Amino acid sequence: MSKASYQVIARRWRPKQFSELVGQDHVVRTLGNAIEQGRIAHAYLFVGPRGTGKTTSARLFAKSLNWEDGPSLEVPEDSDIGQAIMEGRCLDVIEIDGASNNSVEQVRDLRDECQYAPSQCRFKIYVIDEVHMLSQQAFNALLKTLEEPPPHVKFVFATTESNKVLPTIVSRCQRFEFRSIPAHLIVGKLQEICQAEGIEAEEDALDAIARMAMGGMRDAQSILDQMISFCGKKIVPADVLEVYGLASASEIEGLAEAVLSADYDGLLSATDRFAESGLDFYRALLDLSESFRKKLLETLENGERSPDFYPEQITRILDTLQNGESLVKLGLSEKSNFEVTLFRAVEAGRTRSIDQVIRRISQSLPAGIKKKSPAPRVTELPLAAVLITEDAEPASAVVENSPLPIKEEGQELPSATPEQVVAFDRQPEENASLQVAEEVEPKLELNKDTDRSKPEDNPLRSVDSDMIQARVQNLPAEIRQIVENDFKGEYAAIEKIDPDKLI
Repeated sequence: MSKASYQVIARRWRPKQFSELVGQDHVVRTLGNAIEQGRIAHAYLFVGPRGTGKTTSARLFAKSLNWEDGPSLEVPEDSDIGQAIMEGRCLDVIEIDGASNNSVEQVRDLRDECQYAPSQCRFKIYVIDEVHMLSQQAFNALLKTLEEPPPHVKFVFATTESNKVLPTIVSRCQRFEFRSIPAHLIVGKLQEICQAEGIEAEEDALDAIARMAMGGMRDAQSILDQMISFCGKKIVPADVLEVYGLASASEIEGLAEAVLSADYDGLLSATDRFAESGLDFYRALLDLSESFRKKLLETLENGERSPDFYPEQITRILDTLQNGESLVKLGLSEKSNFEVTLFRAVEAGRTRSIDQVIRRISQSLPAGIKKKSPAPRVTELPLAAVLITEDAEPASAVVENSPLPIKEEGQELPSATPEQVVAFDRQPEENASLQVAEEVEPKLELNKDTDRSKPEDNPLRSVDSDMIQARVQNLPAEIRQIVENDFKGEYAAIEKIDPDKLI
């Protein structure tokens, strides 16, 4: 092959049949069924990442519709029209670059040309690549023709940014989502290419190429072409890492171990080595995230908790690494931002959730200690109150989930005297509970003259309402506002507290 006629691998290995399209089986099946059933729409929208086969699929679809004995999904290699379409020589298959032909005048010319019948094919097919680059005026000029085109005209739009396409355009098209190609499918295709080209490539080297391609077959083929120019007939992983500034698997694993063990010195040493070798910090961060993802999946699949880490810890580390991707990619100093992201990941891994702390404490308790049962909900009593008198023993009370007054600067909070009443009654829907600390005495006497003839299983006593109102009047205004306005509480008296209900 002469140097003048050399074609890159991405062009020479471009799919010539739908069966050669990798990773887009759902698109091939839908288009094939549409051709067989005669349900061919007038407009299609191909959406997906770069290098996944959108423009190639548009050409293959045009070839399937227009070849001599078509329409059919598979087209013979000796079809003249099919070859002309794949080589871009067919007059009835017009490919337009939306980035450079985005004015309203050009779209109006296209609209006028649609009215003429095809010269040699069955259909006149317009393939507009990067259609999201059209101006809004150009889109509007195309709307009517797109909705009701002549019967011999078909439109195929391709874009990597579907969010920029007007909804009025999208609603007039059948939309196909092209997915990122999995790495193992890319590796399989690269192995096929290397075998046909007489190239000896190690599988780890092809794995690194597929990882860099990030789901794009065209990117992977371009990288392989460059590596052949660099290495010759044999490609090894070290060469790929050297050319593209990637960290090796052992270096990424060492970085992950340093994050889990909070080895700050190890992290700083690793980043210094990366900077001296000219490695790509953003790519290293992506590889580190993938390493932690694999650890998380292995832990969840095996169901065995590792002694070095646990799933919650890995999840928090992954969140921190993903939040730092934009910082490393777009920041002014990649190295500094990379180090900051790793330090944040260490701190995220060292934190513990409340549930995790409770579980660890529960596991460390001696077997003979009986755990206390949760406090019962005070839902059967409409009123709850504690009356503290001068005769009562000192007691402390804890009320869960109750708002406390916030002390402002220069302001003293009101303090209750021993004869003040602390009472509240929440609304039923709040379903609050009252907990009293263990040091409370079994009985809090309301008054020495209180009648004790009532059964002990009923803690509420009917007391003189005038006496309660007198006690209420002695309360500070701040406390009364909290009880009456904030909690909508009422006042009652409790003769005693059942010690069995205490925590």
